[in-house]
Amino acid sequence: MEKPLRILFVTSEMTPLLSTGGLAEVSSALPRALRALGHEVRVAMPCYRQIPDRYRGEQYCLCQADYGDRTVHGALRRSVVPGSDIPLYLVEHEGYFGREAPYGSGAYEYGDNAERFCFFCLALLHAAPQTGWRPDIVHCNDWHTAPIPVHLKTRYLNDAHWGNVASLFTIHNLAYQGRYNAALYDRTGFPPELFNMTALEYEGDMNLMKGALAFADKLNTVSPRYAREIQTIEYGAGLHGILSARRDDLHGILNGVDYTVWNPATDKHIAANYDDRDMAGKQTCKRALQDMFALPPSDAPLLGVVSRLHWQKGMDLLAAALDAIMAHDLQVVILGTGAPDIEAQFTAAARKFPGKLGVFIGFDPARSHAVQAGCDFLLMPSRYEPCGLGQLYAMAYGTVPVVRRTGGLADTVQPLRPLAKNNENATGVSFVPMTHQALTRSVETALSIHRNAPLLQRLRLNGMTQRYSWERSSREYEMLYHAAINKR
Repeated sequence: MEKPLRILFVTSEMTPLLSTGGLAEVSSALPRALRALGHEVRVAMPCYRQIPDRYRGEQYCLCQADYGDRTVHGALRRSVVPGSDIPLYLVEHEGYFGREAPYGSGAYEYGDNAERFCFFCLALLHAAPQTGWRPDIVHCNDWHTAPIPVHLKTRYLNDAHWGNVASLFTIHNLAYQGRYNAALYDRTGFPPELFNMTALEYEGDMNLMKGALAFADKLNTVSPRYAREIQTIEYGAGLHGILSARRDDLHGILNGVDYTVWNPATDKHIAANYDDRDMAGKQTCKRALQDMFALPPSDAPLLGVVSRLHWQKGMDLLAAALDAIMAHDLQVVILGTGAPDIEAQFTAAARKFPGKLGVFIGFDPARSHAVQAGCDFLLMPSRYEPCGLGQLYAMAYGTVPVVRRTGGLADTVQPLRPLAKNNENATGVSFVPMTHQALTRSVETALSIHRNAPLLQRLRLNGMTQRYSWERSSREYEMLYHAAINKR
């Protein structure tokens, strides 16, 4: 057996400290899974104002970011990842991270986000050697951590501490790249010579993610299909060229599910527990969900949405399809927050369809568990989906996913094929055309499944027996870490 690796896992968010989406769940689960394999893992993230005091630990040392013409000072706090023995580093700076929100206000991000997260990366690189611990690899996640692979190959190339440390950069969502006006470049700490087409320049702007794609030893994203998709013009968000050029270093590793949290047999958030041997509790959960969303008790199909209400997630298509969908005998519940115009459309639709459509604008973990347990079908009509967790949770709860066939949704949902002779392994419904009509037809397919009790039960049981464990995913990351180290 190879010796355990020392892994510094760097992220902008982590459950339960702060969460705005799937990255936070991955950042909580993957380090634990790697720790369970015997590796020495430490996690680093900004010390946001929103992090509860009980998780902040104590100030360990001072740190700084050297921008060349100025130096900005901060502090490193040391704590532990909640519910584990994994050390946690929190980079503290009141001006950058003591704000009312982690990334911005409402639909608008902070104008100095590039500077804020470049400070985070530089301060962490300055502070970590003071702990006396040296990683074998730094695992960076999304654009907020993208400066680190760049600095490791440039500023810190011959550094006594960082000089031979490998890096892995994970793309959780290529749409968010850390792209900013070139006028802000002198606030990043990067030297002028890196503002070029092979590094941080993109169409006259600076692009932090592009830098990581150019300099990290290995790259990955969170599903095999998405890794292929982002090398194309359609899904590459302008970076398909560099991703295609690095195809040999680019890998797809599916996210996992923490089945200690997402398990209908033990879930404390739901009205009744059940499993694949006795699903009686699912009907109790359905009644509780109807009550939660002020819908009358009904045996009609109940469809659910737990999502950011955003264009990427296809929520505008769902809004356009609602009139046609609601013409059927069914109920729909929607849980999420996002684009104000989409929120307004769903809120208006709830008034238009009382007793059939329930909408909760916001996010609450207990409600999200209740939707997964109480619904018959979960709708995920995403334009693109790097991995998706909702469909994995749905299958664990015997809720049949209705998805667009893209990215991780295509990798994880085995679609029912009405004309096929054998659908023994089907776990859901999928469609390809990015239209509200295609979504409506898929809902109608779901309704026909609901009328066929044996078929519905088969899809439910097929889904509940799927296992997307973090143990499997962590072993793939383990191999990728070794490949990055060997390359370095």
